[in-house]
Amino acid sequence: MKVTVIDYGLSNLLSVRRALEACGAQAEVTGSRAAVSAAQALVLPGVGAFEDGMKGLAALSLIDVIQEKCAAGTPLLGICLGMQMLFDESEEFGPHPGLGLIPGRVERIPETDAQGTPQRVPHIGWEPVRPPAGRTFAGTVFASVPENREMYFVHSYEAKPARAADRLAEAEYGGRSLCAAAQRGRVIGCQFHPEKSGEAGLAVLRHYLTLCGA
Repeated sequence: MKVTVIDYGLSNLLSVRRALEACGAQAEVTGSRAAVSAAQALVLPGVGAFEDGMKGLAALSLIDVIQEKCAAGTPLLGICLGMQMLFDESEEFGPHPGLGLIPGRVERIPETDAQGTPQRVPHIGWEPVRPPAGRTFAGTVFASVPENREMYFVHSYEAKPARAADRLAEAEYGGRSLCAAAQRGRVIGCQFHPEKSGEAGLAVLRHYLTLCGA
C-alpha cells in the first residue's frame, strides 16, 4: 500500500515514514500538489504552531487539494499538529482557520488542573487512551489496542470536536478528559504520536492501512 506523507516543513518525517514502512506501507514523503492529488491514502504529520502549519500548506497550494481528496473519500490520518489542522479553527496565536474536515476548534490546555492546581503546559508524556463513555474500540483503528494502553503525547493545545460522535478516543490530563483521537468518515486524527508509542501506536497505523485498503 502506498501512503503519501505530506511534507510542509513542520514535522518529524523520518520517524513517521519508518513507522509506516514497519507496518508494511510504501511511504512517499512529498510536498507536491500533483502527488497529493494522486494519492491513494494520506498522512498529515506535524509539530509546531497551527498558524505556521496552515501557512506551510497554503504556500504549497495544498489546502484545497487536501479538502477535495477527503471529500472524495480518500483516507487521511492527521498526527499531533496534523490532527489539529483537521478542525475548523484554532485559538493558538489566533484565531486561525483550519482545513474544516472535522467540525470543532482547537483550544489551549488549561494552566490549572480540575482542582485549580497549576499544571504543566505543554502536556508531555505517556497517558492511557480509552474509548468515549458507552463506546468501544471495535471497528476503529484502535480495534487491537486494549483500553487504557498508554500513548505518547506532546502538545499545548487540544482539539475539541463539536460533535460527540466524532470523538474516537480520550485521555485524561489534570483530571479533565481530552480528545486523544477523532474521526469523521475516513478522516482520522491522533493527538498522540503513534510513531513514538511503541507496539500500540504501530497497531493504530496498521489498522489505518487496513482502512486504506492495504
